[in-house]
Amino acid sequence: MNDDQNKTGPQDADTTPDTENIKFDASPETETDNMQEDAETAGFPEMDENMLGQVQEMMDKLQRAEDLEKENADLKLKLGRLASDFEGYRTRTQQDVAAAQGQGVSKAAEALMPVYDDLDRALSMGGEDPAKLIPGIQAVQSKVLSVFAGLGLEATGREGEVFDPQWHEAIQVVPGDEDDLIVTVYQLGFRMGDRLVRPARVVVSRKG
Repeated sequence: MNDDQNKTGPQDADTTPDTENIKFDASPETETDNMQEDAETAGFPEMDENMLGQVQEMMDKLQRAEDLEKENADLKLKLGRLASDFEGYRTRTQQDVAAAQGQGVSKAAEALMPVYDDLDRALSMGGEDPAKLIPGIQAVQSKVLSVFAGLGLEATGREGEVFDPQWHEAIQVVPGDEDDLIVTVYQLGFRMGDRLVRPARVVVSRKG
């Protein structure tokens, strides 16, 4: 037998590694999964539920904010429409007031035109016969009072009336048989219902 054939050494041994008996270390991902399992085992799911609750609460608040923003936009739109309607109403009201004032002035002037005609005739007649001037002026005065009455005006502050500071203005006080009695009228006053249009300027008596 050849000595070379009988020689065996380490170089002739089977050097193929035994993979069946080799154990590999766990990968980082495996470690992470194990840590998560450990965390769940330790009770962290409760923290996760709290976080989910907070997230849900934030989502609810965001939804509420969106709803409020939409509601605010709707309110702004309605406010704009109301402002536009009010401006139109104000313009129409001003126009109606101006028209009513114009109609009132027109009616008052129309009512006073016959008075002017009577006054013109009285002056013409007075030029020819002065004795007729006074009755003509008195007739004009009476017609003016009738026109005022038709407009809702009531004369106040005539001689013999009791003095009332609500309607009358005393420009002088003179001795008399009674207190607060109108004895002389310098300017006739007018009222319209409970509203004073012009106070009567009068002289009032006062017992000495």
